[in-house]
Amino acid sequence: MVAFLGPTALMVLFGVQWALLAAAGGNNLKSPHNVEVSIIDDSFILKWNRSNESVKNVTFSADYQISGMDNWIKLPGCQYITSTKCSFSSANLKVYQEIKLRVRAEKGNSTSPWYEVDPFIPFLKAQIGPPEVHLEAEDKAIVITISSPGTEDSVMWAMDKSKFIYSLVFWKNSSGVEKRIEPVYSRDKIYKLSPETTYCLKVKARLRLQRKVGLYSPVYCINTTVENKLPPPENVEVDVENQNYVLKWDYSYENTTFQVQWLQAYFKKFFWNRSNKWKQIPECKNTKTTQCIFPRDIFPKGIYFLRVQASNGNNTSLWSEEKKFDTDKLAVVLPPVINVKSINSSLHIYLSGPKESENTSVNQYYPTIYEIVFWENTSTAESKMLESKTDFTLPNLQPLTVYCVKARALVEFEKWNKSSVFSDTVCEKTKQGNTSIIWIIIGICVTFFSSPFVIYAVKSLLKCIKYVFFPSCTPPSSIDEYLSENPLKNLLLFTSEEQTERCFIIENTSTIDAEEETPQIDEDHKKYNSQTSRDSGNYSNEDENSEDKTSEQLLL
Repeated sequence: MVAFLGPTALMVLFGVQWALLAAAGGNNLKSPHNVEVSIIDDSFILKWNRSNESVKNVTFSADYQISGMDNWIKLPGCQYITSTKCSFSSANLKVYQEIKLRVRAEKGNSTSPWYEVDPFIPFLKAQIGPPEVHLEAEDKAIVITISSPGTEDSVMWAMDKSKFIYSLVFWKNSSGVEKRIEPVYSRDKIYKLSPETTYCLKVKARLRLQRKVGLYSPVYCINTTVENKLPPPENVEVDVENQNYVLKWDYSYENTTFQVQWLQAYFKKFFWNRSNKWKQIPECKNTKTTQCIFPRDIFPKGIYFLRVQASNGNNTSLWSEEKKFDTDKLAVVLPPVINVKSINSSLHIYLSGPKESENTSVNQYYPTIYEIVFWENTSTAESKMLESKTDFTLPNLQPLTVYCVKARALVEFEKWNKSSVFSDTVCEKTKQGNTSIIWIIIGICVTFFSSPFVIYAVKSLLKCIKYVFFPSCTPPSSIDEYLSENPLKNLLLFTSEEQTERCFIIENTSTIDAEEETPQIDEDHKKYNSQTSRDSGNYSNEDENSEDKTSEQLLL
């Protein structure tokens, strides 16, 4: 049948077959698997495994997508890769922005489905790489200079270079027994080593706040030098006496002078050479004793390092081991000054700091609590209380009793607690209490009002008041004859019920002669009506049809 087809038909047939084979090959091309993103410092690596080991000439490409965007962008450094990893460090991605990656396999015009990596934030996924370490040898020490992880222009740790904490592992090369020292500064020393001996070490960095622990550096080894003729001073210590610091050290050589330098601990955080940051203490220059005294006010509040060097003619020792000291830890908590004032049966306490405490005591920088101890002067039983105020009262004490008081300051800080010695004891006698005065007043009042003269005067006064404001009342004689009961002696009666009175109303009936128009009184029609009333007032009887009206008023 093929023989009957023309050339054009044959070409179409073979093209269709090739397309079908290509399509079949595309369907067999699978996505990469075990895809991972590895970030160390500023190095971004994408890794994966092949899914078709038997398929040759397969390449891989990756895209990325920024959170909040819909479009995918080709990932620089990861296009048509023949291996199973690529670096996309040149993509200049924002380390605090969430991104998403995808990768696929490609062969010719065929591609596999995309494999998408879970979204991630580069800074959170990044791992701290190994720091670079530079070593300098002394006879009994090794000077270490540590460079922060990443490059100088590191984007990943740009905000954290000064926050790295370094830990070190070192050992004598001949023994191989590791000894850990942590933490160390970016420029530090390992002391108390042996001269002319090989030591090895490795260092790693970490960020405490982010809880990131880095990788160890490669192992570095160095030989210490021959022992110096003039040894450095040893056992450097700092103490406080009044307004001064006292620096002491040990040294056995005679005819030797010393000098002392200081450095702020802040400079220890940076890896560069800080030899020009050390400052001379003038009071400790060319001193011939193993101690020197310098004023405290030359060091503001903070953390410092001190070092001592010995000189004998043309010979100069290496610097001593650096002594770290914190001005807060060396500061003295001074006792308060007590003032006591007696108020009745209580003592009012006033606490204040001594005048010499300015710029020398930690009381002024941190919260202070006062412990107060008081007791009766004739007793050894003490009472204690804590007060945060400097103005308070000791209440409910025995009147007319001598009490003694002393106090000390307690300073609490997150790293340490300090307390002062007790203040001088102050004694004060309490006064008579208010309760006794009240009883005295009551006794005087009772004595005064119990005398016969006072009783007679009070009775007379009450009698006059009763006569003026509460007089007795008697009804008129014209009404009294109509009352069937005894007259009321007093109208102002205080009873639970209103008094009921009986009264009579006399009604007069008048007749009018129509012809003579002369009123006639009919005795037969005189009536006496009796009624009971609970009220008092005027009562009248009137004839509405009569022109002449006769009324009588009765006062009850």
